[in-house]
Amino acid sequence: MENAVSRSFIKSLGSTAALLAYPLGAAIKLADTMRIGDRRYKHTETRTLMGTEVSIVTLHLSKDAARHAAELGFLEIERLSAIFDRRQSATPVSYLNETGRLSDVAPELLEVMEKAGSFYRRSKGAFDPSVLPILDVFKGGRDAQGRLRVSQRELDNAMALVGFDSVEVADSGISFNKSSMSITLDGIGRGYIVDRASDILAANGVENHLIIAGGDIRACGERSPGQPWIVAINAPSGKRTFPAVIRLKDIAVATSGGAEFYFDAEESRYHIPNSDDVLSSSKRGVHGHNVSVVAPSVMEADALSTSGFVMSPVEALSFINAQEESECLIFSSAELRMFSRNWENQVRV
Repeated sequence: MENAVSRSFIKSLGSTAALLAYPLGAAIKLADTMRIGDRRYKHTETRTLMGTEVSIVTLHLSKDAARHAAELGFLEIERLSAIFDRRQSATPVSYLNETGRLSDVAPELLEVMEKAGSFYRRSKGAFDPSVLPILDVFKGGRDAQGRLRVSQRELDNAMALVGFDSVEVADSGISFNKSSMSITLDGIGRGYIVDRASDILAANGVENHLIIAGGDIRACGERSPGQPWIVAINAPSGKRTFPAVIRLKDIAVATSGGAEFYFDAEESRYHIPNSDDVLSSSKRGVHGHNVSVVAPSVMEADALSTSGFVMSPVEALSFINAQEESECLIFSSAELRMFSRNWENQVRV
């Protein structure tokens, strides 16, 4: 049963399929600095990083300090993305996937791998970074019309490589106990990177800031004296409807979902296959199902929302309720809404 659950982690990648795909050569989308009512400067800048748009908002009495801190934050995102990127050659993760062994591990990668193992155990295998072989089978299994053509044998061979308990993580290095294993840190890496960028901003005197990277958000301090940051969560339908508008101060939120991701032309198979039968369409109503988690760090929120998205709504709610300092909102295009115990008290505007 645990193996069946662990395989379903691949569902979580619907919302993070492009994560870390383009870590370098960032294109500046928007940069603006303005003075706000309390005489501080508000600097807002958006760049394309980690396969998504990343926005950093900094507040400071000095215009230069606000701009400089944001620049340092973006540089940290680029630096760390180059460590975790599995798609670019010669990065640590791509080398590990190619050879099955990595020595002289960067401390950041070691930390994330250890945390990944912790979430794997906490979620009883629902969170499993070793599902990459299954993703690769699906990626290469589409015909010219975009239809999915994957045999049961191909799936069985890929599934035999899944199981994060076959990954050895130690100070001396990281290694796979199964030949041809590979990992993706897409369900945890972006959250870790956003947290580290936030630390850089704070270390440079900008304690009041907001970072938005796709579905991962870190809010520190206040947007104005006595006022928390206000963030709207978008509906899984992709339309501009918002099932929740939440207030955030010194906390993080991450949303896992992917209503617009499919593996075949008919859109009959979700990008994130069902845990009971990865060739079937979703049997548990996963289509359009999103999980938003509020937690002390983006990495925590990222991993927990990823884990919850793999589960049924009832399982996810029970799982998040069992976690300390975390709350969740589960919602779908079918107007399903489920809240953890203290969601509304913690985040209600």
